[in-house]
Amino acid sequence: MNFLITGGAGFIGAALANQLVRAGHSVRALDDLSAGDNAGLDARVLFTRGDVRDVPKLWGLLRGVDCVYHLAARVSVPESVLYPVEYNAVNVGGTVALMTAMRDAGVRRVILASSGAAYGEQAAQPVCENAVMHPTTPYAVSKLAAEYYVHAIGALSNIESVALRIFNAYGPQQQLPPSHAPVIPRFLQAALSGGSLVIFGDGKQSRDFVYLDDVVTALERAATAQNINRAIINIGSGADVTMDQLVDTIDALLQTQTHRLYNQEASAGVSRLVADISLAQKLLDWTPQISLRQGLAQILERDARFQLAAS
Repeated sequence: MNFLITGGAGFIGAALANQLVRAGHSVRALDDLSAGDNAGLDARVLFTRGDVRDVPKLWGLLRGVDCVYHLAARVSVPESVLYPVEYNAVNVGGTVALMTAMRDAGVRRVILASSGAAYGEQAAQPVCENAVMHPTTPYAVSKLAAEYYVHAIGALSNIESVALRIFNAYGPQQQLPPSHAPVIPRFLQAALSGGSLVIFGDGKQSRDFVYLDDVVTALERAATAQNINRAIINIGSGADVTMDQLVDTIDALLQTQTHRLYNQEASAGVSRLVADISLAQKLLDWTPQISLRQGLAQILERDARFQLAAS
């Protein structure tokens, strides 16, 4: 098959692109490199630097494409609070531009990488796809709006659309920016450096962490699965872990005793979020294979940044 991956040099996008070319597919990747790095892409991936809102560029990239993976997005929840205009422009505007270009080019399937963050605070856990949505940040709102757009324009333009609500993905080579860093690489860096680790809130809030390779497998299967048009599917581990439990697991793995500082004045986000993954098991024949401890061990084994810190 011929694929286009928007955001194809990002954390998930690059891993997906590399897996698809290893499986014998033709892959084009588009990324503006604002957060991604195309150095990690397999040489067989045809990379183009550009903005997902550039419709003429999209027309060229979409020629002969069977399926599009739409991963291009700004992805930091706290950053979105500071820059809601940019998050709306890229995450929503970019989705509309892509769907318009796909309609013009006659591409017949799109898979949107949505987010479990769109659920917001939910009383019933694990949370299933038919829950009433309570997005509480511009990022969450932008991902929910993107879902509506891919399904609405898809229905109007005879494009099959699937939205995968990915929970807290983690794995090797996850970006570690100086501000608003994802929790797992930030915690690993603190534990390996011997410094104090700052936990927002009281450490009791929990998240569903799903390993990168499992996410890529789910995305792969969504390209060829039958009878999933207009589907919304959770992709998570199905188990929640508190921030304190996460640090405990890291400490046990590294044989460290990390000093914890609790910043209870800072927002810790929703109190609990764990995915009901029964629909993914049914529609994609997908079940995550990597436990949290296994995933953390693989990061330490495969990510040179943490190997250097551990030595």
